[in-house]
This record gives sequence, structure tokens and C-alpha cells, in this order.
Amino acid sequence: MTDKQVQTEDHTLIDPISSSPDFEQTESRIAIWGHPAHAMTVAFPVALTFCTFGADVLYWLSGDIFWARAALWAAGAAFLFGLAAGVTGTTELLMVPGIRARAAAWTHFVIAVALLSVLGANWGYRLGGYEEAVLPYGLLLSAFGVVMVSAAGWHGGKLVFDYRLGTSKGS
Repeated sequence: MTDKQVQTEDHTLIDPISSSPDFEQTESRIAIWGHPAHAMTVAFPVALTFCTFGADVLYWLSGDIFWARAALWAAGAAFLFGLAAGVTGTTELLMVPGIRARAAAWTHFVIAVALLSVLGANWGYRLGGYEEAVLPYGLLLSAFGVVMVSAAGWHGGKLVFDYRLGTSKGS
């Protein structure tokens, strides 16, 4: 018997969290015509984080200032769109009992908040001089952002595809 299971009188094991009446309530509360807002907004910071890293690598290889400027804009947009995705995701986490009850949702939340910190630091570092900021710290922050956005995306995708959390139809 694990610490998550409770033995009943007839010796069957139940999980007290999954037996909660709200556990199956996973339908998105923040949606536009049935389309979950968090799922729609996360694509932008994910793509822009990869774009920032790509622009940094291209600046490193070519020395063309265009790529340093592109990385500045991509880093800023990744952070700002990340804030929007964070607001919708946090709202879903706090409003939907079936999402809030799962530890995996909190893991995704913690990684995503840490990612927002990295995205903000990356953008803020570049505001003081975008060309000088690329090497080495801008590139390192961008690479770390790619690793973190991959981890957050993996966990978020697992929540949606394995548990159907935050979908418009519930479980």
C-alpha cells in the first residue's frame, strides 16, 4: 500500500485524491468559443524562445548585427507572451479543481514560472546593449531558455494528452 492509497472495510484500495468529486472536473474555464486560452497562448513564447536562441547562434556565426537586434525583439516578445500564457495557465490551475488536485500540474507551473524568470532576465540583459549582450551570456540564457521551455512543454503536453487537463470537453 502506498501513501496515496487508503484501505476500505472490504480491503479495497482507493486513492483519496482521485476519489474526490472534483477530480474529474478538468474542463477549461478560460476559453474563447470552446478553445482553451492557455493552449492558444503558449505557442508564442515557445516559438519565440527558440527564435531567440536561433538568432543568437546566427549572430555568433555571422557577426551580422541584424541577428542581435532580432534576438532582442524575440526575447522581449517571448517574455511578454509568456506572461500572457502564465496568466491564463495560472487562472486555469487555480479555478479548475481537477487540475489543481494533480501534482503534475504544479510541477508544470513551477517550471513555467522559472522559465518566465529566465525569459525576463534574457530580455532585460539585452536592453542595455543588444549587440554586446549576445556573447556569451545572451547565448547561454537563450540556450537555458530552450532547455526550460522544452521541459515545461513536455510536462504541459503530458497534462493535456495523458490527462486531458484544461481541454474544453473535460475528461
